[in-house]
Amino acid sequence: MLETPVFDVLVVGSGGGPDETNLSAYLLKLHNAQWEDGIVGLEAGSGQGALARLLRKDPCTITKPGSPGNAYNASEIYSFVRCFLLTHAHLDHINSLVVSAGSLCGARKRVYALKQTLEDLEIVFSDRIWPNLASWKEDDDAVKLLYSMLIPDGKYKTISPAISVRTMPLNHGTNALGQYNSAAFFVRHDTSHREFLFFGDVEPDSLALKPLTVNIWRVAAPKIPEILSTIFIECSWPSGRRDELLFGHLTPEHLVDELSALATEIVKYRQTTTQDEGKKRPFRKRQKRGSLSPDDMKDALAGVTIYVMHCKDDMNSGSERHIREVIVEQVRLIVEERGLGARILAAEQGACITI
Repeated sequence: MLETPVFDVLVVGSGGGPDETNLSAYLLKLHNAQWEDGIVGLEAGSGQGALARLLRKDPCTITKPGSPGNAYNASEIYSFVRCFLLTHAHLDHINSLVVSAGSLCGARKRVYALKQTLEDLEIVFSDRIWPNLASWKEDDDAVKLLYSMLIPDGKYKTISPAISVRTMPLNHGTNALGQYNSAAFFVRHDTSHREFLFFGDVEPDSLALKPLTVNIWRVAAPKIPEILSTIFIECSWPSGRRDELLFGHLTPEHLVDELSALATEIVKYRQTTTQDEGKKRPFRKRQKRGSLSPDDMKDALAGVTIYVMHCKDDMNSGSERHIREVIVEQVRLIVEERGLGARILAAEQGACITI
């Protein structure tokens, strides 16, 4: 029996650069609500310009209630955004938020993110790089954007009616200032308690000074697949990219290693649950990560859909095949070889994904 959908996600942009017309940006709404009832902007790399091009290709993508064939324009749609939810402040994730901040219509919009991400945004909204159009002050009605800090404390925070998020930090490599973090969000529908998991940019745990992604998998494992069956995660580079040139991103091999880590946590959780219920398959305490057999791991991710995003375009390639297609196929083949059972799809610009 199919679950009743709870979310709609419109992919305004899903690339990781350098194509500035297709950068990370998703519009999230409740499935049974109208767009004008309120939208969450999940990342803000691309924005009104990219959406306007998508609407020109398909004017009926977002139609007005009771007006078949009468579509909203991009400015109207972004006026319905109640808040933005950002994983980190790299330009390919905030570009449109900055450039469009002065022209956003509708009510003032909150920007939810980790403290460091908001402080990075302050550097941009400094009256030098860009006019200061954001504030920490709740009563500052003169600005378009209101900084709203998310704390990775294990709790869910309501960001829009019936939508809450739990925020967890992620490694995104190192730079001259030290470790750089992005974030992952468990996005929850508060009525049904169904969730999806959305990742910012990800450094493989196998290369990180302090692994953090495994913490996210441990939280996700008990929820799969009944509560959480959809994961958005990056895979910036195709197979063959050397580790020292990843710059805090994933390749297909590293992505499937991470999915295998999730599968491991799922199997361990289920074994523990089975033991607690007095059933067979005793749990081996102190079992090392990765020590499970291929048979143990088989179909551990059955019922889970992985949307691959943030693929970096090769602007010098003469191939007619998009790098996204190459990367998704590489991920799918490795997942099939390991028998994990997940469905692998691309988060394609212009798609409307129902969860």
